[in-house]
Amino acid sequence: MKLSELHTGQTGIIVKVMGHGGFRKRVVEMGFIKGKTVEVLLNAPFKDPVKYRIMGYEVSLRHSEADMIEVVTEHEARQIRQQDRLEDADQLRTVVEASDPDDVAITDAQLAYEADKRHKVINVALVGNPNCGKTSLFNFASGAHERVGNYSGVTVDAKEGHATFEGYEFNLVDLPGTYSLSAYSPEELYVRKQLVEKTPDVVVNVIDASNLERNLYLTTQLIDMHIRMVVALNMFDETEQRGDNINLDALSSLFGVPMQPTVFTTGRGVKELFHKVIEVYEATEGADAHFRHIHIKHGHEIEHGIAEIQDHLKKEHGLRERYSTRYLAIKLLENDKEVEQLVRTFPDADEILKHRDEAAKRVKEETKEDSETAIMDAKYGFIHGALAEAGYTTGNGKDTYQLTHLLDRILTNRFVGFPIFIALLALMFFVTFNLGAYPMDWIDQGVGLLGELVGTYMPDGPVKDMLVDGIIGGVGAVIVFLPQILILYFFISFMEDSGYMSRAAFIMDKLMHKMGLHGKSFIPLIMGFGCNVPAVMATRTIESRRSRIVTMLVLPFMSCEARIPIYIMVIGTFFSLKMQWVIMTALYLIGIAMAVVMSKVFTKFMMKGEDTPFVMELPPYRFPTAKAVSRHTWEKGKQYLKKMGGIILVSTIIVWALGYFPHNEALTEQQQQEQSYIGRIGQTVEPVFELQGFSWKMDVGLLAGVGAKEIVASTMGVLYANDESLADDSEAGQGESRYEKLHTLMVGDVAQMHGLAPSDGRVEAVATLTAFCFLLFVLLYFPCLATIAAIKGETGSWKWALFAAAYTTLTAWVVSALVFRIGLLFI
Repeated sequence: MKLSELHTGQTGIIVKVMGHGGFRKRVVEMGFIKGKTVEVLLNAPFKDPVKYRIMGYEVSLRHSEADMIEVVTEHEARQIRQQDRLEDADQLRTVVEASDPDDVAITDAQLAYEADKRHKVINVALVGNPNCGKTSLFNFASGAHERVGNYSGVTVDAKEGHATFEGYEFNLVDLPGTYSLSAYSPEELYVRKQLVEKTPDVVVNVIDASNLERNLYLTTQLIDMHIRMVVALNMFDETEQRGDNINLDALSSLFGVPMQPTVFTTGRGVKELFHKVIEVYEATEGADAHFRHIHIKHGHEIEHGIAEIQDHLKKEHGLRERYSTRYLAIKLLENDKEVEQLVRTFPDADEILKHRDEAAKRVKEETKEDSETAIMDAKYGFIHGALAEAGYTTGNGKDTYQLTHLLDRILTNRFVGFPIFIALLALMFFVTFNLGAYPMDWIDQGVGLLGELVGTYMPDGPVKDMLVDGIIGGVGAVIVFLPQILILYFFISFMEDSGYMSRAAFIMDKLMHKMGLHGKSFIPLIMGFGCNVPAVMATRTIESRRSRIVTMLVLPFMSCEARIPIYIMVIGTFFSLKMQWVIMTALYLIGIAMAVVMSKVFTKFMMKGEDTPFVMELPPYRFPTAKAVSRHTWEKGKQYLKKMGGIILVSTIIVWALGYFPHNEALTEQQQQEQSYIGRIGQTVEPVFELQGFSWKMDVGLLAGVGAKEIVASTMGVLYANDESLADDSEAGQGESRYEKLHTLMVGDVAQMHGLAPSDGRVEAVATLTAFCFLLFVLLYFPCLATIAAIKGETGSWKWALFAAAYTTLTAWVVSALVFRIGLLFI
């Protein structure tokens, strides 16, 4: 409970004081410290201010200040004691309902015990640069298998875990990797928001010890925020192997924060790190030379501007509880748009911004640099000086980057780098499709057996049909592709963890730039060949909102694995064995070409402006452990099932219901489909696809594919040949005999639509052209519902999600119509 929630006459024991540096220090100095009893004397009608009695004297606090103090009341303590005494949940519920918790006897000692128990819960935020090993600490300490990576399906999200140590409980929050706390990328904004709004008790700043100078820049910004912090010097074994030398006590004292060497992959230093977290949490600032707040000096003119801005900010009601005014002043001088937007809501915003502009002008006159550059230079100057004073030198032993430089000379070579990259992609897809086919068939057979088992023992009726054809068939359509998804993510996880994925973006940047995109856009586009949903999520690593949105909009043109059954079925039906691989390759290339064309259109006419600079860390190559790669692969596999399974299940049941009702047992399955709701819908929309030459059955297949592309093949199999197994691609490449019935029926439909006699030699050519245009439509039209939902989630707006659905469908309609009509001219 917060102190602000107590009513007049109520008392509580203080658990902890939250908030940032100056505010927290002032409140603690007033006597609001852990374990002290506080009583509400007078709660004003408008809640400001509130008078309290603590340590024998009376003091007033504003409501916003009392909201930052956590307390435990006697009523809460009684409830906790009562719950602890009752082990059975049903007994607990009965007693709570039948008795008043206030009847439970509790002593002052017990009340103090409950306050101390709550006090020993420490909220810890993990902050650090990408590739610093931050998430390794999270996984090692909490046992969680969550991940915040840099490319493959990464999330701008906070992963939570728990750990216990020395009687304390740690609530760990793993924040995304970020290089700074500016408003440059979604990760930076998200981390900053979490630190301000969630107010962790202690921040663990994880640093790559082999690259101290660059990593310590984020540390200086955290110091500006005036938050309690411990620095973990991770990968310290690499610095020892290299022979680096540094006086850690001196460096800790210069930065005012404790620093602990760690190696998270082995657990070295983790206990000592947690011990330092407890010390910082419990200590009074200044009690330890390694825990004292310092001000990093940025030069006379900047410091003068900071002081003038702070004078105004300190007067702003409720600001100091959540923000360090010095931090806000520095951000204003850095022209931070988010902070400027906040300040513009203040009554004296014009005066504050006037001081900012005057200070920036003086800095420009004195240093010939803008204030943002001057502040960065000052911070790096402080870091350089602190490292020099701490005696930091790098050794001549094993160089972490020695192997990296050797491999980069080969893997990023201008002549062989690109061919190697293409060969790796070819290997990835070859293994994914060929090796994955075996477990895919086993799962498919298992799903089929389950369906047969349910169909055998359940009584006939709608429930049985829905369970067999809708639920088992729908979920099976997702599960059957899981092996290939896992293999694909295994390769992606291996390339990411080894450091090669960032080289892929480096290699492809020039080509991406010609498309109007960022080099990092290449990673999601490649992932799109597996599944568009995690590919859309992977765009979060692209700093530029412009490139991020354009990448999401063109991603649906990448042929995901869900389209493969459709390709196999139609290609196997209409094209000879010699031509099948040519048509398949052509579809992939056409999708890539359309992505290039549309990205140029979007960046030229809709999303104008300069892209962000291509600045990306190239971490040293490291051979990933089997455990890490396996864990990451499985996590992504679970994510695939969670994201896709629900959408496919719901959409399949809907398609099943539309094809099942109105139901007539006297009809054949084909007749039933024709007179069902979905059959009527297909016949209604048939004129829309007249220019493409599609039959109503093909139209129904396309409509069914809105939920999930896998459903297109099974729907057409039922409509044309009463055989859903036509959607199974396990026997692809064995010739046309397997699809003879489908071929005959589709050719007959085409002949009927165009008024041609079955014996007319043109029928075969027209049917083949129609089939190819159908494939083009499947390639280009409406992404699945899961992808649309993912785009909405990533952009935060239905506008872009609906636009993606509309423009891709329109593109598919125009392209397929043009190809069909032009093709007819040559038949």
